[in-house]
Amino acid sequence: MAEFKASEALSRIKPSPTIAMSQKAIDLKRQGKDVIALAAGEPDFPTPEHIAEAGIRAIRDGKTQYTSVDGIMELKEAVAAKFTRDNSLTYDPGSEICVASGGKFVLYAALMATVDKGDEVIIPAPYWVSYPGMTKLAGGEPVFVETKQEDGFRLMPDDLEAAITPKTRWLILNSPSNPTGAILSRSDLKALADVLMRHPHVWVLTDDIYEHVLYDAEFATIAEVEPGLKDRTLTMNGASKAYSMTGWRIGYAGGPAPLMAAMRKLFSQSTTNPCSISQWAAVAALEGPHDFLAERNKAFRERRDFLLDAFDAMPGISCEKPEGAFYLYPRCEGLIGKSAGGKVMETDLDVAEALLVQELVALVPGTAFGKAPYLRLSYAASMESLQEAAKRIARFCDSVR
Repeated sequence: MAEFKASEALSRIKPSPTIAMSQKAIDLKRQGKDVIALAAGEPDFPTPEHIAEAGIRAIRDGKTQYTSVDGIMELKEAVAAKFTRDNSLTYDPGSEICVASGGKFVLYAALMATVDKGDEVIIPAPYWVSYPGMTKLAGGEPVFVETKQEDGFRLMPDDLEAAITPKTRWLILNSPSNPTGAILSRSDLKALADVLMRHPHVWVLTDDIYEHVLYDAEFATIAEVEPGLKDRTLTMNGASKAYSMTGWRIGYAGGPAPLMAAMRKLFSQSTTNPCSISQWAAVAALEGPHDFLAERNKAFRERRDFLLDAFDAMPGISCEKPEGAFYLYPRCEGLIGKSAGGKVMETDLDVAEALLVQELVALVPGTAFGKAPYLRLSYAASMESLQEAAKRIARFCDSVR
């Protein structure tokens, strides 16, 4: 057999830790183990019926051919209307809107289309696991700016100012945050925008995928708060989280026409176009009723509050109250240095692995998100599963020595 050699670009990254932990849980389930998997960030609710029916109708109507590389005009118009309705942002559907195969690919395409070797991308930590990897694949250098639990995991303006250099190409913002659930308020965004207005070479990539998963705060996005940044901001969103359409793979964005043109060029040589069937379903999602969101957020809030109370009673763990998304990010410092299953846990990775082996609960170590010692838990699961998980985690915390 010929020797296989991976590319130099691939050597810059590691597999997604979130997916890796989810795969471990899947493997254990295949072995007949009663695993509670709380690693993946995926709503457990079904795609709303009117959206699913739109996809089925698209198949029956023969809407199964190639589309424009950046999406059908009907969907781009629906996206533009959404930005106007929800975010007070006006975009031209033809030149300033793009649709891609998932929000993740929107981000990837934006970085690949703009970042050269040595360019810097500022990433507040904790961060979604894929931001650094995508930056490195594009040849850029991630510049991590640590946020503090006492600040609610919010990026501070002075810290942003200190991180900007002549090589800075992008700042990535994610609110509500994966993994912390933190939200940047209008005043928070205005303070960051004031810094960015002094540095016109820095562009902003804002990941708003959890916009509609909110509990205790109002949503805002930076181009809305500071219109002076609109011509150098990519505002990304998608269908996955709000509409329980993770597998449909539809992301979208609004941004300056030159950036959209560059991304379209990349689409043309990679995915060609997003799934045609999914696009018609996404039209129904954006244009149809949204009353189900309140009911689902009520369920998420109940799950969040249950787990916060449960963690309060567990030794070795403390947790901030998230304002959005569907994750808890508990600090597990009190478990470090203790023994589980005869092995001393020296890192949050050790804690996560011991919890999986000993109690069959799959979480993701905070190290994967750039801040330790923490664990990320997704409460996009049934209350029954979360109640059982809480019992197992409490038993684990009580058992360590």
